[in-house]
Parts: sequence; C-alpha cells; structure tokens
Amino acid sequence: MKLKVGLPKGSLQESTLSLMAKAGFHFATTQRSYFPASDDDELEAILIRAQEIAGYVHDGVLDVGITGKDWITENGVDVVEVAELVYSKSSFRPVRWVLAVPENSDIQSVQDLNGKLIATEVINITKQYLAKNGVKAEVEFSWGATEAKTPELVDAIVEVTESGSSLRANKLRIVETVLTSTVRLITSKAVYSDPWKREKIDNIALLLRGAIQANSKVGLKFNLPKACLEEVQKVLPAMKRPTISPLIGSDWVALETIIDEQVVRKIIPELKKVGAEDIVEYPLNKVIY
Repeated sequence: MKLKVGLPKGSLQESTLSLMAKAGFHFATTQRSYFPASDDDELEAILIRAQEIAGYVHDGVLDVGITGKDWITENGVDVVEVAELVYSKSSFRPVRWVLAVPENSDIQSVQDLNGKLIATEVINITKQYLAKNGVKAEVEFSWGATEAKTPELVDAIVEVTESGSSLRANKLRIVETVLTSTVRLITSKAVYSDPWKREKIDNIALLLRGAIQANSKVGLKFNLPKACLEEVQKVLPAMKRPTISPLIGSDWVALETIIDEQVVRKIIPELKKVGAEDIVEYPLNKVIY
C-alpha cells in the first residue's frame, strides 16, 4: 500500500524537502520531474503548487499534503489538519498576509478602502476580511508582481510576507494584518478513517514535529569531576534530567543533555570554569517530547 503525498512546489519546496529529510524522509528531485523519488517505498510524492494541494486532498486525489492554512482557508475546503508545522520559506515562524499601500498613501486603515481597488492572490480571504470590517471595495486577482501594481494600477494590495523587507524595498507600508498563517499537514476524513493510512500519517506528523522542535536546540555532552556536579547545576539551572554516566575507574562522570542553541555560547565558557572537559556540541535532527 502507498500513501499519495502532495509536496509544495515553489517558495516552500526547498524548506519542505529539507524538513522532510530531517524527519527521515528523503526525496530525490530533478529539474524537469514533478514526481520525486522517495527512500520510503510506502510514499508516492508529487510536487504541486501549495495553492492547489488542499483541494486535491479534499477531493481524494491526494491522501495527504503539506500546505498553508492560508490556502486551506482560501479554497474553503473541509480537511483534517493533522499537524501544525511552524516553518516558512526562510525561517521557522508564521507568514502574514498584510494589507499594504504606498508609503505616501492616505489609506491608514481598512475603513479607508471603501470604493477602492485591491489586488491580491487570495481573493476569498480578502473579501472575507473586507466583509468582516463592513468595507465595500473591489478585489481583483493578481497573477504576480503584486507589489508593483500600486499606486499605478490599484489602490492597495494584500500580499504575503515573512519579515516585511520586500514590501519596504518596494516603498510599501503595511496597514493591517489580514491573516497569519502556518504550514499544515492535512488529509481527508475518508483517508484518515483508514487504519493503515492514519497510522502512517500520524507517524509522519510525529517525526515532522520532532524535526521542527530540534531546530532551535543542540545536544551537549562533557566530562566532569563528580565533586563539581552541584556547581554545574548552577550553570545549567534549566537542565532537565541529564544523562549522567560514571567513567570507569575514575571520580569523573559524563553528562549529556539537550539545550537551546542560543544559550550554548554563554554556557560553554562557564562549564569550562567549573571544571568540565571534552565538551562537545552536536546538531539534532529530531527532538520528540
């Protein structure tokens, strides 16, 4: 039995394949092929636009897919969101769909959009946002280069951003956030009711979450005199159940733990001061809680 998997092609492709690899699922891609080979014989993958994945999963064409909450909302489909995966094109944080206007525009809030023209790729999300705020404006679909359309062609745009740097570079000002979105692992109710497929999908979700949780952490191990254990507890106050192993024929022990990567640079010098030796920091692929 095989599971048909939809992987996002385009901006999310590289980060998704990298995350899947950390989770233990490797896909070999070529420039011309939309069907990457997997090292898991139970997976059959296709690269397709994230915008389309939710629809194909809902219709049963794909068993499972990775796409954004934004595209689930835009397509208005009822799917099972198995896992929230907080990563994006170039970071491990959500993306935002924002209302943006030229820096010198008179538009200061959504209320100023009455009678205006807005360009966006997320037509339905934008219309829902306007209706929620009681605003009547015209919304047209943008086929691309949305940031270049205002002010010559439209009054405002609704565009996706991670940091806002691209908008600022194009002399655009963010007015409001329309929607915050994260990546989701999704399937359909029919597929999720199949015992074999459900277990396979849940296992993929577990490993993907583990890969994301490992992103900001590293493993740390070192040797230490037994007499210094109490002092080390002061250096690592947040250390949870470290592995402590006696070193044969000595008064030393080996400690191993997982810690946030951003604090390691401060902790290693302190460990050295209290007598730690042979300190090794190593990357992690997965952390499963």
